[in-house]
Amino acid sequence: MTPSDVKATLSFSDGSPSMDLPIYKGSVGPDVIDIRKLYGQTGKFTYDPGFLSTASCNSTITYIDGDKGELLYRGYPIEQLAVNCDYLETCYLLLNGELPNADQKAEFENRVMHHTMVNEQMQFFLRGFRRDAHPMAVMTGLVGAMSAFYHDSTDINNPEHREIAAIRLIAKMPTLVAMAYKYTIGQPYIYPKNDLSYAGNFMRMMFATPCEDYKPNDVLVRAMDRIFTLHADHEQNASTSTVRLCGSSGTNPFAAIAAGVACLWGPAHGGANEACLNMLNDIQQMGGVAKIGEFIKQVKDKSSNVKLMGFGHRVYKNYDPRAKLMRETCHEVLGELGLHNDPLFKLAMELEKIALEDEYFVARKLYPNVDFYSGIVQRAIGIPVPLFTAIFALARTVGWIAQLNEMIADPEYKIGRPRQLFVGATPRNVKPIAER
Repeated sequence: MTPSDVKATLSFSDGSPSMDLPIYKGSVGPDVIDIRKLYGQTGKFTYDPGFLSTASCNSTITYIDGDKGELLYRGYPIEQLAVNCDYLETCYLLLNGELPNADQKAEFENRVMHHTMVNEQMQFFLRGFRRDAHPMAVMTGLVGAMSAFYHDSTDINNPEHREIAAIRLIAKMPTLVAMAYKYTIGQPYIYPKNDLSYAGNFMRMMFATPCEDYKPNDVLVRAMDRIFTLHADHEQNASTSTVRLCGSSGTNPFAAIAAGVACLWGPAHGGANEACLNMLNDIQQMGGVAKIGEFIKQVKDKSSNVKLMGFGHRVYKNYDPRAKLMRETCHEVLGELGLHNDPLFKLAMELEKIALEDEYFVARKLYPNVDFYSGIVQRAIGIPVPLFTAIFALARTVGWIAQLNEMIADPEYKIGRPRQLFVGATPRNVKPIAER
C-alpha cells in the first residue's frame, strides 16, 4: 500500500487524546483511512452498517467507478474484454493478472476442458433432492459436496491445492448446473464434450438429448459466453465478501465457494434477473403492454410497495457498462430467434423505452441494468427462470476464486471478525423461576 502525504487526525470533545490515522492511496479510486489501531488506542469501534464506507481488503483484481459507469478487470475495461476476449481468457486474466498469449490460452483451455467431468457418484447425490427443488438449493449442496470427492485439493493454505481447486471449480460448474437442470426436468444427463468451447459445451449439456445430435448455435453460444464474462467478477460485493470471510477461517475452497453460491441466491443480489423476469410476467398477466402505464404509476407511488426490478444499481450511479453490452447481445439473440414480436419481449422493450425517456427514471438514473437484459437473453435461449441465478454463480466462480486466492496470499490477512454496537440489556441477575 502507498502511504499518502495527508494525515487524518481524530479528536474528541470530551478531552480524550486525539490520534493520527494514516491514509493510503489506491492506484485509482478513493484513498482509505487506516483505523486498525483505533480500538487499541481509544477503546472505540467505527459503526458502518453494510460496510458501505469500509474497505475490508486491498485488492488488485477488479475496480468499479459507479459515478463514471466504469468496470475494470485487472485494469482492462469490461467493454474491451467482452468484445475482444472470451470467457476463459477472462478467467485467466482474473486468476493470473495478465491476459494469456496464444500458447498460455491453449494450455489453460486444455486444462479446463479436460476437467469438466464430475465424479459419477454426484448423480446419486442429486437423487436426494426433490425434482422441484430450486436449482440454487441444489447447487449449494453440490458445490459444498465437491470437497468430499476431491480430497487432494482442500488445503486452502497450499498454493498448489488452490490452483487445482480453481481449475476443477471453473471446469465442473457448467456440468453441475446442467445436471441440476436435467434432473429437474427428468432428462438424462449429458456428458461434457471436450472439443467444444466452454460456453458451447454448457449449451450442449443443457439442451442436448441422447436421441439426436446437438449443434450449438454460434449466436447463442456467443451470447452465453458474454453473460459469463460480464458476471465474472464485481469487486467486493455481498457474495465475494462472503467467500472471503468464509475462506478467512481456513476452510477448504469448495466450502468457501458454496458459501458464495448461498449468498448469491438472494433476490437483492444474484436473484435480481430472476426477479426481473417474474416482474415482467406479472405485468403480462395484468394485461401486458396496455397496462405498463398503470404499472409505472404504481412504481412512482412510494406507498404502493411496487418495485421496478432490473433498473438502477446500488453501485452504478450512471449507466451500468455491462448493460450496454448486454443490450446489444439481447437484440442480436432476439433477431436470431425471431422473437422481437414475442409478447413478453415486446413488453420488456416498451418498459426499457419508458425508463430511458421518462423524466422520473432519468432524473434518478434508474437505467436498465445488466440483470434486465441478461434475464431476457436467457429466457430467449430457453433457460428456465429459476436457473438464472445458478448460471450467475457459474460465471462468478472464477471471481470468487481469484478473490479468495488473493486474500490467502496476503500476509496481512486475518480471520474476519466484525465488531458491533451493542444496544441490548446491561448485566443482570437470573431470578428463580417463581419470581420471574
